[in-house]
Amino acid sequence: MLQIRGLTRRFGEKVALDNLDLDVPAGQMLGVIGRSSAGKSTLLRSINRLQEPSTGSIRFGTIEVTTLRGRALRDWRTACAMIFQQFNLVPRLDVLTNVLTGRLNHRGTLSSLLMMFTPAERAMALQALDRFDLLDVALVRAGRISGGEQQRVAICRALLQQPRLLLADEPIASLDPHNARMVMDALRRINREDGLTVLCNLHHLDAAKEYCDRIVALAAGRIVFDGPPESLSDAQAREVYQAGDEANDNLSANLPSQHIKELMP
Repeated sequence: MLQIRGLTRRFGEKVALDNLDLDVPAGQMLGVIGRSSAGKSTLLRSINRLQEPSTGSIRFGTIEVTTLRGRALRDWRTACAMIFQQFNLVPRLDVLTNVLTGRLNHRGTLSSLLMMFTPAERAMALQALDRFDLLDVALVRAGRISGGEQQRVAICRALLQQPRLLLADEPIASLDPHNARMVMDALRRINREDGLTVLCNLHHLDAAKEYCDRIVALAAGRIVFDGPPESLSDAQAREVYQAGDEANDNLSANLPSQHIKELMP
C-alpha cells in the first residue's frame, strides 16, 4: 500500500500540496483530477521524488520514500515507474532500444553506458511491444511513429523496469481521442492483468470515470473528493473545476458533451 501523510510542497509563498493524506491500496487504478495548478503533477512527482516534498511522509510498504538517498533512491525510481505527457523517448533511437532503456538501472555502469543488453532482455522488450501491438515498429526510429504509439512505447519501457507502482502524468493530454483510448486501454490492461497499482493524472473527467476504480479530486493542493467514479456528481465535478472563466474552459474541454450545458452557470 502507498501511504501519504501530511504531504506539503511549497514553491516560495505558493502552496502546491497542502497537508495531504492519501492511502492507495495495492492493485488499485486511481485517477487524479483537477484544474491546472491543482497539485496533480506535484503529487506524482513527489511520490517519485522528482519533486522534493517540503514536509510530510510517503511510504510504500516498508519503504520510507521521503528519506531515500543515493542508490536507494535510484532503486525506488525504478520500482516506481513514471510515464510523462511528452513521452520522453530518444527520437533517433529505434523503438526497441527505447524500450530496453527501461533495464538500465538493473545493469552495471559500463554495460549501461554501452547500451549492452542480454538476449533475455531483448526478448522481454519484444514481448512487451507485441503485447501492445507495436512489434511491427520495433526497428523504426521513435521520432517517426505517431504520438499514441510513442506513448505506448513509453509504457513498454516502464514495464521493463519491472515496477511495483506506475505513475502516469497526463498520459493522454496531447493525444487525439483514438490514441487516447488506446493508451488508457493499455494502462487498464496492465492494472488488471499484472495487478500493478496505477496512479493516473487526468484532465479528462470522462476518461477517469470510465477507466479508474477510484477518483481523487484536488483543488489548491487539497483533496476535495475521494471515492468511486459513480459517486462523483455533476455538482461536485463543477466545484472541482470551477474558478472563474478558466474553470469554464476546463469544463468545456474535459467533461462529456451531454453534461456541459447543465454544469455551466
